Amino acid sequence: MFGASLYSSEYNTLRLWLKNARNSSGLTIREVAERLDVHHSIIGKVESGDRKLELFEFVSYCEIVGANVEEGFKLVLKAYAY
Repeated sequence: MFGASLYSSEYNTLRLWLKNARNSSGLTIREVAERLDVHHSIIGKVESGDRKLELFEFVSYCEIVGANVEEGFKLVLKAYAY
């Protein structure tokens, strides 16, 4: 499956993991957006499932909220396990 849909269960799993990581960090959407140097609506769209993160955005997002990048990748790989 190349390029999981925004609405796939695999992408939803990753999206929720990212949102939970942000909430656990105590950061708001606006604070994450400021640190990523993007408009807060972009982070809101990522968390609501209206926009994907590119690879390097994903890594930066994880670093900002203190999430383990490797754990995120493992989550994705597990979601793709057949």
